[in-house]
Amino acid sequence: MENQNSVLNINDIENSLSGVGNDKIFSQFRKVRRMTIELCEPLEIEDYVVQTESFMSPPRWHLGHVTWFYDQLLKKYFKDYKAYKQDFSYYLNSYYQAFGKPFNKSRRGTISRPTVKDTIAYWNYINRETARFFEKAEMKLNVLKDFMLAFNHEWQHQELMVYDLQHLLQDQYKPKEVKKVPGTNGKGHKKEMIKIPGGIFELGFDILAWKDQFAYDIEMPQHKVYLNDYMIDNTQVTNGDYLEFIKDGGYSNFKYWLDEGWQWVNSNKITAPMYWECDDNGSWYKCDFKGKRFIENFANEPVSNVSFFEADAFARWAGKRLPTEAEWEKAAGWDEDKGKKRLYPWGDNEPDEFKCNLLESRIWSPADVFTYEEGKSYYGCYGMIGDTWEWTGSEFTAYPGFRSGFAEYNDKWFTNQKVLRGGSFGTPKDSTRNTYRNFFKTHERWLISGFRCAKDA
Repeated sequence: MENQNSVLNINDIENSLSGVGNDKIFSQFRKVRRMTIELCEPLEIEDYVVQTESFMSPPRWHLGHVTWFYDQLLKKYFKDYKAYKQDFSYYLNSYYQAFGKPFNKSRRGTISRPTVKDTIAYWNYINRETARFFEKAEMKLNVLKDFMLAFNHEWQHQELMVYDLQHLLQDQYKPKEVKKVPGTNGKGHKKEMIKIPGGIFELGFDILAWKDQFAYDIEMPQHKVYLNDYMIDNTQVTNGDYLEFIKDGGYSNFKYWLDEGWQWVNSNKITAPMYWECDDNGSWYKCDFKGKRFIENFANEPVSNVSFFEADAFARWAGKRLPTEAEWEKAAGWDEDKGKKRLYPWGDNEPDEFKCNLLESRIWSPADVFTYEEGKSYYGCYGMIGDTWEWTGSEFTAYPGFRSGFAEYNDKWFTNQKVLRGGSFGTPKDSTRNTYRNFFKTHERWLISGFRCAKDA
């Protein structure tokens, strides 16, 4: 049987994305699609259809779903579009009720059709039709807006694929490219808490200052909040820090846990972060993309794959708390000298490999918390973009004056979720900024999630 990887490669994607030249929006489309295929290239055909847990999705589904999203835009805007020979909405729809009843997420791995071959054929067909559309269409503002949303939607699914591939394959996933970690090894630096002055702070995306930058409706409108003086860690909590919490009986002492968290720990027999295990000698190790590694050997990397419950319990054990999202955003983005906000901790220039650890860094794990000297915020906080998403203590709700900009999108989830900020080593660089609001339920931890602590000054 022909190796499916010979079908899923960059050359074939180039063929299905040819004929448009250097048009800016098509170049962006090509860039987005290439990254998705790069994530899939290491997979064998059997990997595409497996669903290891109800919270993850098979790679085939991600590949088809992001393609289905463009399919819907072509049906909406392209009068010459001839729909694909088969409508896959029954399976590839995620939660959009306008397109019919979505398929049960927890059962995406229980059916074999559409096949991987059909999904790839669908992928290439939609690429070619999108190329035709970009050649012929007048790029009106509403069309540009929807396609930019589609690009950002695919970036989100690229990160979800990283989570799912880690759960599915761990060290059996062999990325096309793995880079070394740049920068320092942490020597000469120290972990400390930094005092941030309080006062009026404008929380959210500044649409006037960053008018050419995409942002989700949930990041707006920018609005005034009041902060008391507070202290915040200059780094994320590390594996070494978290190991001390475990050794001190953190998972067996109810006083550190919210009641719901304590029930979750006991009913699920949770004793450590996801992917951590303890050997017969009492040594803790982790199994992930990098293989089996003993915690002591990478103790200064941010702890990851912890739930909100675990982050909150550690903070209580340490005599601290989780920051609010406003406290996090000010520590990440405010420049006191210039009296204005930064789009990223280091300024408004886009991320690169010397400032943060994102998907394009291709490191495939968090880096030492002091690695990115060039990525520090004005106040001296390290790693506020990349490595791991950071739990905050804030509920995911609408900002005052919120207006939905996208039907059936992020604002559907304004209930029972906590806000995370920053980004992870699986986040595409165009998919995050200081104001980006990620959100997950309090027990979830298959995402690349960590945290830093805060306390009142």
